[in-house]
Amino acid sequence: MDVTRLLHIHDLPLHRTFPMTDTLLSNARIVLPHEVIHGSVLLRDGVIAAIDPGPTAVAGAEDMGGDLLMPGLIELHTDNLERHIEPRPKVDWPHAAAIIAHDAELASVGITTVFDALRVGSVVSKAKSNYGEYARALADEIVALRDAGALRVNHLIHLRAEVCSETLIAELDKFGPEDGIGIVSLMDHTPGQRQFRDMTQLKNYVCGKHGFSDAEFEAHIAGQKALSDLMGTAHEAAAVAESRRFGAVLASHDDTTRDHVAQSARHGAQFAEFPTTVEAAQACSDHGIAVMMGAPNLIRGGSHSGNVAAKALAEADLLDIVSSDYVPSSLLSAALMLGDIWGDLPRGIATVTRAPAQAAGLADRGVIAPGLRADLIRVARFGTAGMLRGTWVAGRRVG
Repeated sequence: MDVTRLLHIHDLPLHRTFPMTDTLLSNARIVLPHEVIHGSVLLRDGVIAAIDPGPTAVAGAEDMGGDLLMPGLIELHTDNLERHIEPRPKVDWPHAAAIIAHDAELASVGITTVFDALRVGSVVSKAKSNYGEYARALADEIVALRDAGALRVNHLIHLRAEVCSETLIAELDKFGPEDGIGIVSLMDHTPGQRQFRDMTQLKNYVCGKHGFSDAEFEAHIAGQKALSDLMGTAHEAAAVAESRRFGAVLASHDDTTRDHVAQSARHGAQFAEFPTTVEAAQACSDHGIAVMMGAPNLIRGGSHSGNVAAKALAEADLLDIVSSDYVPSSLLSAALMLGDIWGDLPRGIATVTRAPAQAAGLADRGVIAPGLRADLIRVARFGTAGMLRGTWVAGRRVG
């Protein structure tokens, strides 16, 4: 295979030598939407310029050695930044350093686009279990570092709207369409329903986190339920309205029943984060709402909260998107596992590339195709595991 043939296939201008902005990745197993082919991919000025079948290496190109070449991973919901900002309870790490470390970790595991999930809606009146506002200031810090060129991967903002809170409306008011908010998700952690319908699991979580006595736990539950009764309806309506004002995609969270999903559909939710039952996942499918599950759930073999297993939804053809949630490295592993479960590697990879891109309205990435962003990763497969050997973001190697 020669370079002039590669360029001619897609009617690009012919050149006998590559400009400095060109990168050719050859001898790769290229993961396309419905097949894996052996060939080469040409990157030019930040986009994919051409794809050419052919297993041979090309002189002057970077030899992929037969490794998988797939689209960069797209993460719609991760709490990973929180771990860097608060590495120990009550330790507030310098934010610029934390964001840069978080970004480097994502690049190292093949995530090329991330929606950093920031909570909006706080509880400030409780002495022991209060939590304060942070999203507006942290979003500004992320964007400032992104615009300064300090980050390796593409960072976008996801606002997690906590319905069971005291300050949601005031915090949402501080954002606008100019902030480019990509996703707003409706989070309702009222005790006794959705993620926390199992009160034993909730007690273990809350008491472990805050050191509550039995009496303190009961008082906490009563207070949260009262807050939900007082503010829940208004907060839910405000979050839906604000997502439209921002021009953001709306996501539901922890849908458990068909009624929950019907309400999400009425709100215009495009995807459902972590439905907790098969019933809810099936209802999402019936309403055309994409189902997202956690990669840690799939890899561990079940939910740590006692909810439906991601594998069960995959086997029932009710799983569309995977999120790393709190373990960035789990995203690639989960996609490879799904490829094995379904006997279809491109379908497994699509859950962390094409499907999240479509759900978030990102038409310029998630697939290896001419004209799309050159966000790519090189992966060596070792049984059920994958080792990252290269990450390119908009054609620039970052890992």
